[in-house]
Amino acid sequence: MGDNKNSATKLFMEKEMDTKELFKIYAETSNQEIREELINRHLYIAEILSKKYANRGIDFDDIYQVACLGLIYAIDRYDIDKGYEFSSFATPTIIGEIKKYFRDKGWSIRVPRRIQELSKKINNTKLLLSQELQKTPTVQDIAEYLNVTEEEVLEAMEASKVYTPNSLDASLDSDSDDKDVNLSALIGEEDKDLLKIENRDFLLNIINKLNDIEKKIIKDRYFERKTQINIAKEIDMSQMTVSRLEKKIIEKFRKELKKMYN
Repeated sequence: MGDNKNSATKLFMEKEMDTKELFKIYAETSNQEIREELINRHLYIAEILSKKYANRGIDFDDIYQVACLGLIYAIDRYDIDKGYEFSSFATPTIIGEIKKYFRDKGWSIRVPRRIQELSKKINNTKLLLSQELQKTPTVQDIAEYLNVTEEEVLEAMEASKVYTPNSLDASLDSDSDDKDVNLSALIGEEDKDLLKIENRDFLLNIINKLNDIEKKIIKDRYFERKTQINIAKEIDMSQMTVSRLEKKIIEKFRKELKKMYN
């Protein structure tokens, strides 16, 4: 096993290897240098998903650390032989860790334990008394039932607001003629950054399979906006040859895209 690890490390250090190939070697050797490289290559997934959960009462740095932990879990559990892309496997794993962290640390400001526990009792009591009294219970009703003061009930109810989010169906006051404005109508568009994760993995996977000339053509044509004539001069080829190679590269992208959705 030691020789396998050393040879894997040597192979990894000699050239920039394809990500899928690194996963195969890591599965066979558990090489820690390769593991670190896989983590570094996919940190962008943790960053994108962390931003989706930012501004919800917990520091972004804390969310990002949890997301990175989820990324490591995903790398250690990923089985490349099952055929799906790593990003498709890692995304739900990372989101699951973030949501778990929010459940455990959901109070956005530090609230005493007794207040948290009283808040839970109050919520249960509201439901119980609503059924018994056939009306919404008052603060006095709740205080008497729980054998606490009304001040304590009010304190716990106020503190619970730092944890409980507003419903997306809640109606908000509006200056317009239409008074039925829901919070969901004020939320921004769907986070398109999530789509970029698989798109980026797809593009990097294809580009890594191209030779140096093909990579240059793609870079110059679609990133540098150079003409086929200019590229042909730089690599000492005819414009027709560059055109033929470009069509060949595009066809490779089409075939891989078709595989992705079949």
